[in-house]
Amino acid sequence: MSQTLKIALPKGSLQESTYRLFERAGWKISASSRSYFPRTDDPELEAILIRAQEIAQYVQDGVMDCGLTGRDWVAENDADVIEVAPLVYAKQEARPVRWVVAVPNDSPMNSAQDLQGKRIATELVKTTQKYLARNGVTAHVEFSWGATEAKVPTLVDAIVDVTETGSSLRANNLRIIDTVIESVTVLVANKTAWNDPWKRRKLEQLAMLLQGALRAEGKVGLKMNVPEDHLGRVTSLLPAMKGPTVSKLSDSTWVAVETVIDEKIVREIIPQLKAAGAQDIIEYPLNKVIP
Repeated sequence: MSQTLKIALPKGSLQESTYRLFERAGWKISASSRSYFPRTDDPELEAILIRAQEIAQYVQDGVMDCGLTGRDWVAENDADVIEVAPLVYAKQEARPVRWVVAVPNDSPMNSAQDLQGKRIATELVKTTQKYLARNGVTAHVEFSWGATEAKVPTLVDAIVDVTETGSSLRANNLRIIDTVIESVTVLVANKTAWNDPWKRRKLEQLAMLLQGALRAEGKVGLKMNVPEDHLGRVTSLLPAMKGPTVSKLSDSTWVAVETVIDEKIVREIIPQLKAAGAQDIIEYPLNKVIP
């Protein structure tokens, strides 16, 4: 009987970006809008959609071998799991998210100390309580089932909520007074799965390819032909990851140059390369970059 790795994928805001990440890494995942059991093109991978808040607990308890969740939810659940790899992606941008303390724009509160005796709503109750304790503050922290931003100032004095850009908070007339914790998505596994040679090897392969897909984001490959006497001028323009690859062509007076660069500078650098003597310039997308 073939072995399988049971993986929990986050349902909700991260779901589509997670599917896209897996596709770039080499796994195609598909599911109907009402299904909690996505199909993959890998018979060794068995997936289920679970809320990110719950994944660490199910992984710890051995219900799932591994899962993708936030480092914040691992901490909130005090989950005893192995962090296999950080995966810096989110629903909008590839950067950490922040759990922040937010108050109404006209609130006199400006620091953690100003929360003394106040009422705070959040999904991240334990982590918020630890934050308050670190700052020597006593306050009432209540669990929020959602629509947290709408609760201030009518129901609570402040909230602790997750944000990528802060735009939603500003739209609700809230301002940030402090950061409680920063978080990224992480691939986690339970200790039993990690100590199983086959599952560990599968997890390490998964982590390598997912990280490779993230590393390739915002980068492209460039190929070009260059007269050998123009090589120095061309390579001086290339901010390559480890230096461009240069190889001889059948015509000994020409070389082929290949490199990987940030996509955002392509529109500036291609005209410069052309002016420096490069010809037959080809730009191509990247799915993965494995160091």
